[in-house]
Amino acid sequence: MGIRSYRPYTPGTRERVVSDFSEVTRSKPEKSLTRHVHRPKGRNNRGVITCRHRGGGHKRLYRIVDFRRDKRNIPAKVASVEYDPNRNARISLLHYEDGEKRYIIYPANLVVGSTVIAGESAPFEVGNAMPLANIPLGTAVHNVELYPGKGGQIVRAAGASAQLVAKEGDFVTLKLPSSEVRMIRRECYATIGQVGNADVRNSSLGKAGRKRWKGRRPEVRGSVMNPVDHPHGGGEGRAPIGRSGPVTPWGKPALGYKTRKRRKLSDALIVRRRRRTSKRGRGGRNA
Repeated sequence: MGIRSYRPYTPGTRERVVSDFSEVTRSKPEKSLTRHVHRPKGRNNRGVITCRHRGGGHKRLYRIVDFRRDKRNIPAKVASVEYDPNRNARISLLHYEDGEKRYIIYPANLVVGSTVIAGESAPFEVGNAMPLANIPLGTAVHNVELYPGKGGQIVRAAGASAQLVAKEGDFVTLKLPSSEVRMIRRECYATIGQVGNADVRNSSLGKAGRKRWKGRRPEVRGSVMNPVDHPHGGGEGRAPIGRSGPVTPWGKPALGYKTRKRRKLSDALIVRRRRRTSKRGRGGRNA
């Protein structure tokens, strides 16, 4: 697992940094675990654009990933590590002893040919899934459930891991990748280890065309639009935005404005909020 840079033979290779795919062992997915999923391209059921800058891109097959790890106490052999176009993490194909095959998120340092298992009595090894109550303090985990039996919903991105910091009563306390400290029910399952492909943060697309391959259309700054198109638009030359701070195309505050719903039920489970990164400095003349 690493990255690969290019010599500047062309403008597109000058800044290009991509994964070397050294951990990937299989190029074609397991056919029984793939589905076709309609890509709405940012449109709703009436064909109206509700999410800008979406569309195009290479065709994809969706890989059905097992986030629940509900096949308990049945050993599975790691058959391969594969690329998944729908996420930045890699996925691993498991062959269970009863003949079933499933995909899971690939944890770092999981070796092809090793055995993983999910259950309350699972050994403390990378790739095994067990309740948070059975995991020692200080352990790095990923694919964490928020509700028992619903499947992992958080800590699933490439290189992500949460740390188990405390246990008390019916809850355990996790420090999430965002630095938020949160309580979760002790019977929720999590997988031991860090998600693989951590070097994805060092990659660089290199050219606009690679963004289009991913299904993202170009974005344009609001300051270069007309007043009818954006609150920052209009004026002669490089005009300031004319407001106390930057706003979205619909007039809502941008860059640092909190959008979390007030009095959310999970507020009582958050011990410490995530670290806030201020971006107000970017909202100047050219915002």
